[in-house]
Amino acid sequence: MELSGTILAGEDYEPVDGRVIVEDGEITAIEEAETASTDIICPAFVNAHTHIGDSIAKEAGRGLSLEELVAPPGGLKHRLLADASREELVESMERSLQFMESGGTTAFLEFREGGVEGVEALLDAAGSRDIEPVVFGREETEVIEVADGYGASGAHDSDFSEERRAAERADKPFAIHAGEVDQHDINPALDLDPNFLVHMVHAEEIHLERVQDSDTPVVVCPRSNLVTDAGLPPVEKLLERTTVALGTDNVMLNSPSMFREMEFTAKLFDVSAPEVLRMATAAGAEIAGLNCGVIEPGREARLVVFDGDSDNLCDNHDPVRSVVRRAGVDDVKNVILP
Repeated sequence: MELSGTILAGEDYEPVDGRVIVEDGEITAIEEAETASTDIICPAFVNAHTHIGDSIAKEAGRGLSLEELVAPPGGLKHRLLADASREELVESMERSLQFMESGGTTAFLEFREGGVEGVEALLDAAGSRDIEPVVFGREETEVIEVADGYGASGAHDSDFSEERRAAERADKPFAIHAGEVDQHDINPALDLDPNFLVHMVHAEEIHLERVQDSDTPVVVCPRSNLVTDAGLPPVEKLLERTTVALGTDNVMLNSPSMFREMEFTAKLFDVSAPEVLRMATAAGAEIAGLNCGVIEPGREARLVVFDGDSDNLCDNHDPVRSVVRRAGVDDVKNVILP
């Protein structure tokens, strides 16, 4: 397979006119050449934090606090999940995954409620699609046997030491929410030596130093944090210290659109377009242990091809900035996934 156009190549996403050569699902070469194609070839996105299980409850809970919405076990989302049938949950998740895939998301890191049954339901929903789930199970420790790792709700809710040890015994990653409501659960979360943290809205200098010293990646979800009135993460300070990836968080509150998350992040924080694109691609892939997110030989060919002559993207002077700040599903010409 050959894809021609403007290639957002390498770890710096430098625009290069030419061809991407793909063989057996792997990028084998990038050839610089003159081309008449106006396509923009970009790495596919990795959504680094989702709650796709909440697809059954879109826009529920208006006016409720974050705790009333999502805190286990009595938050609204948990009640709605308990009331829905398995068939309803799977169908709703399938629709969200279809939407994500059509927008160029190649993989997602899911914190999945419902224990073993919850993980199995999500895997059923993803079974007919090309998008790859990386599932962090929750609740009972046994969920680690069927999940890719364990995703803890936060040190406010429990100690999670046993879950951390179980993940280590299984040689699987352990991740945890931290600093979403306040700063008090960040040090206890870091004490668990997680593979990555989620949110870090209320991180203070001492926490940032610990993140840097331990080289702990962080996933930020700015739209979700704003919607729930949690605040905004210190994205610029985090980027100075560690790997930072983007997630869309709870489908109950936000569409799982990496386009919206990138645009919001690029326009709200003092970060460059290539930095934001890395947060939406290579950083999430790195956290998930996937060989994608960068267009270079030896990487998996997980790619999004944009119509650079669409009404939205035509006459653009900066392809990277255009993808990050203005592109959308309607501009997607093709999605190449394994």
